Amino acid sequence: MSKNKGAGESADDNRDMPFEEAVRKLESIVDAMEGQDLPLETLLARYEEGARLANLCESKLNEAELKIQQLEKNAKGEPFLKSAAIEGNSRVTDTPSAG
Repeated sequence: MSKNKGAGESADDNRDMPFEEAVRKLESIVDAMEGQDLPLETLLARYEEGARLANLCESKLNEAELKIQQLEKNAKGEPFLKSAAIEGNSRVTDTPSAG
């Protein structure tokens, strides 16, 4: 019965959503919640969708940050992949990238 577009989407449905689209949707939800006199049920549904989108954005940003940290250049200026340290494991190994 909800008229909210996307309110019935699961987290899996949003997983493939591009970061920029997720941010636009999140901004739209915030604008609607701040600027409209909405019923409590609608506010809660939009809050839930916004929370899912915020988590998705955070996840995508974390993935991008990890990729940036892994891709570095050696002394000769050649790119190589640096293995990321896993939480609780301070051991980091460097391996040249192919190509």
